[in-house]
Amino acid sequence: MIKKVESIKYYGMNWLKAFVILLAISFASQVNAQVTTKLSDFNIDYSAPKNYVIAEITVNELSYLDANVIIMLTGLNVGDNIQIPGDDIATAIKKLWKQGLAENIKILVTDVQGDKISLHIVITEKPRLLKHSFVGIGRGETESINSKINLKRGSVVTNYVLSRTKNIIRKHYVEKGFLDTDVTFKQVSDTMSKNAVELKIFVHKSEKVKIYQINILGNEFLSDKKAKRVLKETKEKANFNPLGNIEDLLLDVITTAIRFDIIGMVDSIEMYYNNNLKLRIFKASKLIKSDYAEDKMSLIDKYNSLGYRDAKIIKDSIYRNADNTVNIDIRVSEGSRYYFRNITWTGNTKYSAEFLGAVMNIRKGDIYNKELLEKNLTYNPNGIDVSALYMNDGYLFFQAIPVEVLIENDSIDIEVRIREGKQARIKNVTVTGNTRTNDHVVMREIRTRPGQLFDREALIRTRRELAQLKYFDPETITPDVQPNQSDNTVDIEYIVEETSSDQFELSGGWGYGRIIGTFGLNFNNFSIRSLFKKGAWRPVPTGDGQKLSLRFQTYGRGYSNYSASFTEPWFGGVKPQSLSISYYHSKYSTGLKKSDVNYAAFITNGISVGLGKRLTWPDDFFTMSQAIKAQLYTLNNYSRMFKFGSGTGNYNNLNYSITIARNSISAPIYPRTGSDISLSLEMTPPYSLLNNKDYSTMDEDEKFKWIEYYKWKFSSSWYIEIFDKLVMSTRIKFGFLETYNKSELEVTPFGRFYLGGDGLSNQYNLDGRETIALRGYANESITPDYYTDKDIGGTIYSKYTLELRYPLSLNPSATIYASLFLEAGNSWNSFKSFDPFDVRRAAGIGIRFYMPMFGLLGLDWGYGFDDIPGLPDANGAQFHFSINQSID
Repeated sequence: MIKKVESIKYYGMNWLKAFVILLAISFASQVNAQVTTKLSDFNIDYSAPKNYVIAEITVNELSYLDANVIIMLTGLNVGDNIQIPGDDIATAIKKLWKQGLAENIKILVTDVQGDKISLHIVITEKPRLLKHSFVGIGRGETESINSKINLKRGSVVTNYVLSRTKNIIRKHYVEKGFLDTDVTFKQVSDTMSKNAVELKIFVHKSEKVKIYQINILGNEFLSDKKAKRVLKETKEKANFNPLGNIEDLLLDVITTAIRFDIIGMVDSIEMYYNNNLKLRIFKASKLIKSDYAEDKMSLIDKYNSLGYRDAKIIKDSIYRNADNTVNIDIRVSEGSRYYFRNITWTGNTKYSAEFLGAVMNIRKGDIYNKELLEKNLTYNPNGIDVSALYMNDGYLFFQAIPVEVLIENDSIDIEVRIREGKQARIKNVTVTGNTRTNDHVVMREIRTRPGQLFDREALIRTRRELAQLKYFDPETITPDVQPNQSDNTVDIEYIVEETSSDQFELSGGWGYGRIIGTFGLNFNNFSIRSLFKKGAWRPVPTGDGQKLSLRFQTYGRGYSNYSASFTEPWFGGVKPQSLSISYYHSKYSTGLKKSDVNYAAFITNGISVGLGKRLTWPDDFFTMSQAIKAQLYTLNNYSRMFKFGSGTGNYNNLNYSITIARNSISAPIYPRTGSDISLSLEMTPPYSLLNNKDYSTMDEDEKFKWIEYYKWKFSSSWYIEIFDKLVMSTRIKFGFLETYNKSELEVTPFGRFYLGGDGLSNQYNLDGRETIALRGYANESITPDYYTDKDIGGTIYSKYTLELRYPLSLNPSATIYASLFLEAGNSWNSFKSFDPFDVRRAAGIGIRFYMPMFGLLGLDWGYGFDDIPGLPDANGAQFHFSINQSID
């Protein structure tokens, strides 16, 4: 039997008072029915502390913890000298308590033999986590929070764990604007597992706390509206109540008009607008303290950029309203406005002060703008800067330090101190992170080579070229420049992160009176040399940057289309010149047996071989591609559907095409700057001018047995970032198809233009027609004489698009952006009837989803404003689905 002589609990006892110890011992003895031995049995005199040697330490039965570990954590060991009464036992209990593994900790004396003492440790283990669940939030939120709290099965449910979990969850929701989030816990004991609990986490988000009003105080130069616009993340809540206080507005407008008080009228209208017509399109109203702090800094930066060098925020306050919104007061002190006066240069030997001043482009009398000064000295993404002059010529260690040398009244004198340093040469260039793409595929796109002088422009261009490959996340491509000033060299490491570049295409649409279904596989980083390499099929050989596309399309019974293409972007492996080979086949029929008298079919077979190369003039953004294509159109009893000739026969198309293009867009999926311009010419031999035949007497079947034409196409896309991430895109497309021998031969019915709809139809469908999307109208409806006996497509078209884009997510695995668009276009039968201003107009909204596996998917709603003769349902509200930029 264990004789309980001493029970010491951790309640901050005063060990100097012996009677407190005696009371604790007496209480512990009363609650333990097994203790019957008297205190005097061990002859311990608590009025006179005595040293004992620990002879034995034991621990009560445990479920999870190890007894030896518990003894070790106390710091007590067999053979140690301890004093009773004294601090040794209390210190051991404190050490165990701090671990958070147990509660109700006691250390009992079980035996005393002379100066030898035996101790017994009694603890109650804290429960282990069996599982946890959330109450009050959805599944999507649960997954996000689980990744942050990291609760693991079997871990000890300590107060620290609960407190940490609560703080993480609250922070998660406070950052989303739920400032009143409350988190509570309930531990439910498990009946099957000993000392195990299920932790239920109750999350009460309450309502999101929105900002009702932001008051800017003390501002004179910046209006309230302009100051609030600077606060990018801290926005007032939307309030659309056009009828609210409308009578007050009308009264104010009438009275101010009678008095000819224009300023008062404007103030009344502005007050009405601010109180009743506050809209939030791209930013929700929420108060996040970290964002609010950054926005306050942005407000000061805005003042600084306008010459108010001494502007500061004197104080700000946030206070609650009765409707659970908050108001924010920001009081500013604008200070005086300053101007540049004298700008001098020191330390410059390579360039003259006059030339550097012209590059910096800041003149005496300009408004003082420190941000502009530093940007034009160090890095200006939209133009040239002083650092670019030096760093593009190897001066990696160059520094330009602007110093305010004199401030007099409202003028500031600047001295720019130049440290040119020595030119640095590139020593080592490496790439890391390309886990699937082979090194040589990445290295051939890199413009910075060992032995060359350091070139900042080449570094930036390399980053763009790597992004254009679409193998890596463009947002995380990082050039790590490691200078070594001791030997004037630099090592450059390009850090990339692979993303999936292969695509699975599965689309559906409506055309030719039936459902169009498409299935395709695009392997954009293929490796043909690894086809027979062991272990390369994961699931397909990758890494050499080649492209392999397989595609199948069906309109249901009677129609099928399949194609295959292969592209080697570095044919020969030395220069950036591409080789492309493709084959395609399509068949459109009535779906009946060939023996049926009503059977009709239109079959197309084609093959093409193309070569492309990167040009160096006018600059190396230019490319040129050339191709030879051979197509065979086979018609069988097709006159009722294809309004041309007898409807039976073979028609040959052998053509040559050349394309000159310039592509300088900043990113392939969501470009913010740059342009993409293309001009192409496709032409066949001019048979009618060479064979001395009289085409005016021939029937249509014979005329077009060998198809002849020339076709011009032009497209341009421009991207401008209006402000952070908001991009304006303008696009123009133009196509013109014509014949050589206008006096004897009309324009070929093959390869014509069909405008309208989603543009999903493949260009090799049917008669080689090219379908051009125009939202807000039915497929192909903006085509001359469409759905009439004369319908064979247009020979000329133009299309214009203006679009505003804003990203909802730039994650490489799911890039999403929304858009507003204005679009117009038309097609004509001949150049004589062409009028670029006679267009069909539309407007609407759209959204794009880019997923590496599926490519770019789109959903648009457009409204066509102009009627289409003979087609009452072709315009108006239309939904369009697109894949891989079929609309763009």
